[in-house]
Amino acid sequence: MRSKGISLTAISVSADQDPMFTYQKTNRYFAQIARGLEKYGAEELAALGCREITPKFMGVYFDADPATLYRVNYMSRLCTRVLAQLLTFDCHSTKYLYKTARKIDWHGLLSEKQTFAINASVTGSHIKHSQYAALCLKDAIADHFRDRCGIRPDVDTENPDVWFHLRIERNRAIISLDTSGGSLHRRGYRQMSVEAPMQETVAAAIIRFSKWDGSVPLVDPLCGSGTILAEALMHYCHIPAGFLRKKFGFEMMPEFDRELWHRVRAEANGRIQRLPAGLLAGSDSSAEAVKAAQHNCRLLPHGDSISIKNKRYQEITLPRSAVIVTNPPYGIRLKQKEGAEPFIRELGDFLKRKVRGSAYLYLGKPELAKEIGLRPVWEKPLMNGGLEGVLVKVDIA
Repeated sequence: MRSKGISLTAISVSADQDPMFTYQKTNRYFAQIARGLEKYGAEELAALGCREITPKFMGVYFDADPATLYRVNYMSRLCTRVLAQLLTFDCHSTKYLYKTARKIDWHGLLSEKQTFAINASVTGSHIKHSQYAALCLKDAIADHFRDRCGIRPDVDTENPDVWFHLRIERNRAIISLDTSGGSLHRRGYRQMSVEAPMQETVAAAIIRFSKWDGSVPLVDPLCGSGTILAEALMHYCHIPAGFLRKKFGFEMMPEFDRELWHRVRAEANGRIQRLPAGLLAGSDSSAEAVKAAQHNCRLLPHGDSISIKNKRYQEITLPRSAVIVTNPPYGIRLKQKEGAEPFIRELGDFLKRKVRGSAYLYLGKPELAKEIGLRPVWEKPLMNGGLEGVLVKVDIA
């Protein structure tokens, strides 16, 4: 177990306060999850070994021991980040926020030679501006170090050593450590991209909703930079979502156990299986998109077994009983003056002629669902980077 030389008083807000961070007393954490996916995130967390799971708006509370916390960060496909509460307190002013935060023993989580950054959100409180609240917390951390050792750690908003999270809701402040070390949707495989790419967690949710299990081929005929194909690959081959990530925030926790983390990672990686030839295929009319998709998928184990062709979807030959999962272009990606409606109608005609089975279409504009020309089996609202979209399932006999 790593020791960072922390004092016995991890938090020194008052003399009679229990000398522990909140998460150390409760073993309770909060996973941020996109709106509408809370139920499915709770199911995923249960499968990963979490306990006392409580879904909330845009997130899920859960209990976890260290091994389970590491496993969630490494394997969750739907969670955006996992927060460990450090301190919760009533907060009606930025002055009190600064005063209280400055008393936390930040040396337990950070050294003066490391960098940090802060995510902040404010709602329904006397403090109105999240950026100013983040600035106050930043100053409190920096001044704490200046008082202790005369050196202030630097802020790095791109790739810090430690991410902290501040939420103030109805004048109640929660300061947390981001155990993920930045958003988990950044898997690391999307090194090349096209305009308006799909967020990785959204693609993972789409694969989950499709219930694709590898019994039939999956085809994305409008694959863009390959996000759906990559998430389908990771799903079928049991590749952990964090397989390519270089570091996690939990490595900065004072009780971090590196040997335990290595065992958790090795156990997860040991379940990776091969991808049968012909099971995943994609195509796109853009040579640039195909190049990006091929490059991105090949960064993952067995990604070179995915067939990705530079063809218009009308020219492809579909395997028998293939399931179609795709994100049709619209707006910026479509580059058509007349809008997306004609394109979606043409795609719907193609599905009627060529597909015998199910198709799952993620539409960035929900109103486009009526243009497909097929009666949806269901429609599921699904956010993509803050934009409202809808996943539509159609069955073609």
